[in-house]
Amino acid sequence: MYKLILTTLLFFFTTTSSFAYLGAGMGGGAIAATIGIIVAIFAALFGLIWFPIKRLLKKRKENQQQNKVD
Repeated sequence: MYKLILTTLLFFFTTTSSFAYLGAGMGGGAIAATIGIIVAIFAALFGLIWFPIKRLLKKRKENQQQNKVD
């Protein structure tokens, strides 16, 4: 067990060079994806809050109109 932990720690704390190129498109894509996720969360919250309130206001308005007619 001790050897496994030591090997794992050694693996995580050693660094090696990476010969990869991440262009400007990768950064733009990451930013767009992050903004998209945030907008999706806000849209879902807006939908969960707004539409029940809208339905409630519509029912109140219809009830008030029926009371005026009666």
